[in-house]
Amino acid sequence: MADLKMLAIDLGASSGRGIVGKFDGNKISLEEIHRFDNNVVNLQGNLYWDTLALFTEIKNAIRTCALSDNKDIKSIAIDTWGVDYGLLDKNGRLMGNPYCYRDPRTTTGIMDDVFNALGKKELYSRTGTQFMNFNTLFQLAKEAKDSPYVFENAENMLFIPDLLKYFLTGVKQTEYTIASTAQMLDAKERNWAYDMIEKLGIPTRILGDIVQPGAKCGKLLPAILDEVGNIDADVVAAASHDTASAVISVPAKNDDFVYISSGTWSLMGREIAEPITNDKAYGYNITNEGGAERKIRFLKNIMGLWIEQESRRQWAREGKKLSFNELSDMAMSSKPLQCIIDPNDLSFQTPGNMPARIVEYCKKTGQHVPENKGEIVRCIFDSLALCYRKTVEELDDMTGKKAPFINIVGGGTKEVPLSKLTAAACGRPVFAGPVEATVLGNLSVQAIAHGEIANVKEAREVIANSFEINMYEPGEIGTADMWDEAYGRYLKLVENK
Repeated sequence: MADLKMLAIDLGASSGRGIVGKFDGNKISLEEIHRFDNNVVNLQGNLYWDTLALFTEIKNAIRTCALSDNKDIKSIAIDTWGVDYGLLDKNGRLMGNPYCYRDPRTTTGIMDDVFNALGKKELYSRTGTQFMNFNTLFQLAKEAKDSPYVFENAENMLFIPDLLKYFLTGVKQTEYTIASTAQMLDAKERNWAYDMIEKLGIPTRILGDIVQPGAKCGKLLPAILDEVGNIDADVVAAASHDTASAVISVPAKNDDFVYISSGTWSLMGREIAEPITNDKAYGYNITNEGGAERKIRFLKNIMGLWIEQESRRQWAREGKKLSFNELSDMAMSSKPLQCIIDPNDLSFQTPGNMPARIVEYCKKTGQHVPENKGEIVRCIFDSLALCYRKTVEELDDMTGKKAPFINIVGGGTKEVPLSKLTAAACGRPVFAGPVEATVLGNLSVQAIAHGEIANVKEAREVIANSFEINMYEPGEIGTADMWDEAYGRYLKLVENK
């Protein structure tokens, strides 16, 4: 098929895009046709996604295709963040706006309740999932504890991308990679751990059959076509978790690579054939999430550029609007490694005055207290680079071999200083790019579903042939001794929590 056109809907925690991908048999090209905000709604102290607003914007993206030269798109696929879900009643109606994973309701108590019911080590051995308070299992357990009446009326649970596909097609699907973020799958069986879930009072009838990336979902409903125009496109299951899509796009020439999907979150890991859920992986709290072709994404969730993004929002609220480039320049003009934070500390998880929290953290830990915006952002960058070093060393230890380089993909590659700092801190070359990693993974799965690309290996070759990749060497910023000394301070900081 010459010039295959496909629409990728890529939803992030703060914005969404509709991007048309065109594949000519050798290269993929991208055209952004629609961009929109994704604003979390704070209602009476709880945080929700405005799901119907997101659905409206998805229809707007499809309508834009229908009114342009892109009306001949052959498929549509959606990827989003993980863990969050919507509940449908017996009539297939959405029962309420889905909670945002940053909602505070799971920050106290519920994790201990689940561990008491299931056993913490047993839970990890079964699911292989990194413990994070917002995992779907903890969200549903909190629902079962505080609002059990909700489950009396709930008939289906759909993760956000599956929910939006259902709105488009009327077909209920549960895609594997997004389901694997929930801490509810048996990692080895790649299916729901039904007996474990039932022990928490969560009705397993709400859990649907799991499909793999590339599965056809259906055509657009007649009511949708009445709104958007005549689009004869299949709705396809992408690797619906945005990180799973991003990993597909890593332009590595062999299987021996470490990746960082860098954006609001930093997802750092390796791609492996089977899950690792032994005691050492439990101790490191490394997650085993699903990938395309039934691979395992053996990775850690790191707070990532969220901390800089939220700092920038706070400064804008105070009347000082700065671009990311301006902040990066200020950071790299500041003295390095004066102070360090643990990016994964819970104090940095929720929205709010991030600069004040960083100052407070540094005071509490007896460090230099950052005095200006540049020092705060430099603290964030240095801390992320050191966190990446700790994580890559854990991954080396778990797999028994040192990864020769690190691939960074996603929007975070625009932060060139962070890529350079990562190379310096980790002592190995960094390859940065492509920027549009998630979208390219989404489109690759669609092209594979159409039979135009054979598999993920070929998709990576196509992507490497289509986009520029930049390399940064370890010696560009600071000496190895300087980073070793800082790393020792970082380890004491995180180990003394």
